[in-house]
Amino acid sequence: MESLAFAVAGSAIAAGAAIAIVALGELLAEKTGVLNLGLEGTMLMGAVSAFIVVNEFVPNAFAGLTAAVLAGALMGAVFAMSVVVFKANQPLCGLAMNFVGAGLSGLIGAPYAAQPTAARFQPIRIPVLGHLPLIGDAFFNQTLLVYFAYLVLPAFIYWLLHRTRHGLSIQAAGEDPAAADAAGIHVDRLRFLYATVGGALAGVGGAYLTLALTPAWTEGVTAGRGWIALALVIFAGWRPFGAVAGALIFGAVTSVGFIGQLRDWPVPSAYLSMLPYLGTLGLMFVPFLLRSRVRRRLKTEPSALGVPYSREEAGG
Repeated sequence: MESLAFAVAGSAIAAGAAIAIVALGELLAEKTGVLNLGLEGTMLMGAVSAFIVVNEFVPNAFAGLTAAVLAGALMGAVFAMSVVVFKANQPLCGLAMNFVGAGLSGLIGAPYAAQPTAARFQPIRIPVLGHLPLIGDAFFNQTLLVYFAYLVLPAFIYWLLHRTRHGLSIQAAGEDPAAADAAGIHVDRLRFLYATVGGALAGVGGAYLTLALTPAWTEGVTAGRGWIALALVIFAGWRPFGAVAGALIFGAVTSVGFIGQLRDWPVPSAYLSMLPYLGTLGLMFVPFLLRSRVRRRLKTEPSALGVPYSREEAGG
């Protein structure tokens, strides 16, 4: 039973890594006031770009990852150009980017459907810790992107937001852009930058799927993970480590479904496949079950989230 629990833990960590990376990128963008609903399409473009580069040009996982970062950043920049420069409606532009990403990735990835990836990220066993009984394989024998998702990225974002002057500027742009502008902070520049960074990290999340978790390309390989990442940012209260915790919960529920299918549990496979999405819906209701005082303390939604900023309209 213990070995099964640690096997579930290891699988949960691997399954949740992509969502953690994407959610953390979106958290940064939303902290500046930009809401990007196009994460699913951006992940798909990152996934297919990584796969094609590895299988057609350079059989190296880092080359594929670089391609995914560039594809995601391009998608993010196009979105930022629309909503930051031209002040278009953010939710509508995000949905449009979803359609573009899903359609374009399906088109260019069609010749590669169901092909295995030519190169992938291999697990890296941490010395000493990786050889511990039971927990060694589960926690300390993961790929580089998993360590990046759970250790490096959330710690860096926390430090950036709460320990640097630049982080204060990011939060000011999302809370009160007019006051931030009056204080000399270039709101549009910050929003454009972090919408692009969020897109790049969504590309990394997509690349993780085709270069590590399920090393093959299939249309729609993200299976709704971009939408789940959006939900986890809300569940986390716009806090980096909260997003990581939500991703781990999603990964655990996903792992239980997989193990149930492998062990022939007397439950229809369709129901087991639904578990991650039902779990995400359940997480969304958690804040409403808390006392109002606790709920207000945990809720840190940027006040200007989704609202375009214009100096002229603000009377500047």
